[in-house]
Amino acid sequence: MSGLNLAQQEAVNYLHGPCLVLAGAGSGKTRVITHKIARLIQTGLEANRIAAITFTNKAAAEMRERAKSLVGKPAKDLVICTFHALGVRLLREDGKVLGLKPQFSILDSDDVTSILKDAGGTTDAATARQWQWAISLWKNVGLNAAQALAQAKDDNERVTATIMARYEERLAAYQSVDFDDLIGLPLKLLRDFDEVREKWQRKLGHVLVDEYQDTNATQYELLKLLVGERGRFTAVGDDDQSIYGWRGATLDNLRKLPQDYPGLKVIKLEQNYRSTSAILRAANNVIQPNPKLFPKTLFSELGEGEPVRVVDCDNEEHEAERAVARIQSIRANGGGKDWKDFAILYRANHQARVLEQALRKAQIPYKVSGGQSFFDRAEIRDLCAWLRLWVNNDDDPAFLRAVTTPKRGIGHQTLSSLGVFASQYKLSLFEALFSSSLASVLNARALGSLHE
Repeated sequence: MSGLNLAQQEAVNYLHGPCLVLAGAGSGKTRVITHKIARLIQTGLEANRIAAITFTNKAAAEMRERAKSLVGKPAKDLVICTFHALGVRLLREDGKVLGLKPQFSILDSDDVTSILKDAGGTTDAATARQWQWAISLWKNVGLNAAQALAQAKDDNERVTATIMARYEERLAAYQSVDFDDLIGLPLKLLRDFDEVREKWQRKLGHVLVDEYQDTNATQYELLKLLVGERGRFTAVGDDDQSIYGWRGATLDNLRKLPQDYPGLKVIKLEQNYRSTSAILRAANNVIQPNPKLFPKTLFSELGEGEPVRVVDCDNEEHEAERAVARIQSIRANGGGKDWKDFAILYRANHQARVLEQALRKAQIPYKVSGGQSFFDRAEIRDLCAWLRLWVNNDDDPAFLRAVTTPKRGIGHQTLSSLGVFASQYKLSLFEALFSSSLASVLNARALGSLHE
């Protein structure tokens, strides 16, 4: 417990019921989660019965590393992963009751766009992405195509719901799931099959959820079914840091916790270890008008620090010049800092160009973080699909991309028939091509195109 403040200690030691830790920015929430994992192991709970659910793979990797340095060898048995990775685990183990084969394929965002273009009869990627967003939001609130159609408010939503129904048919035929299904299908699994739900509730003795404010409605329902009525869980979050409303995240999940679990213990972490008092004061003033579920005020013992400055600029070129001049001035006045000690943050990738030009002009070396990765370019993804299929003939999404790019006159109907045939004989799509019985479900022309 050394190095933990009193509120952190209280959160770590509360083990026997539902617990909500309201962790302000920089208040040591990861430290609390990893110490709580160690405390649970110390009290006799086996490591493989503890699940820590994070929001990103990067956060999961960091937490795994920190847990390892704290508890040593048992850390390898901990379940530390994202909601989606946990969903994959549930479906690989028990998805057969939903009709999924254990080697089902997971489609990425680009695969989904191309299937939606086909389902909606368009070549316009922007339109397909609009459908993709709408379908994703519906799935995140737990709606299927039929339910979405029943509550569609206008023609646009009715069209999207109809395309969603065709999209669902294609996913079933290809034995594939998309990213949202990795939450929706496990939820269906636990809700509709008592023996599967009881198995997982027995399996998991305590569930910890990081960035709880960013969970959506289906993730909350999934959590409730995983922990059951005993409610042995620790949710760590902060209503002031909820930024994923556009992706279906809802603060209702924070509001519902005390209602669904009347014995909920609420603990606030308000000491910030990251920022000076000047920065915290500015931040507290900015977020003060937000509607509050659980009011709190962050404080710091790191001293007053430099005042926060807001600078007015005429346009984006002027802004870039001022940022560069400020960096040069700090260095010239004995700041003696390395270039790597400075960071310029911007809201969107397109804003980087003007800043890059100003930095180049001043001969300041820089590195841009983010932007489109080389491996996200369409032509590189096409090539990678061939390479993936080459090393793993069972990779169905890679097969679908390779067989439809460039266009070869192989349509949805052909691929759907191939998918049904492959599922029936428990083959991958690629293996199914070489089955002597395939000619019984496809005409000679379609078969010839596939073989070619």
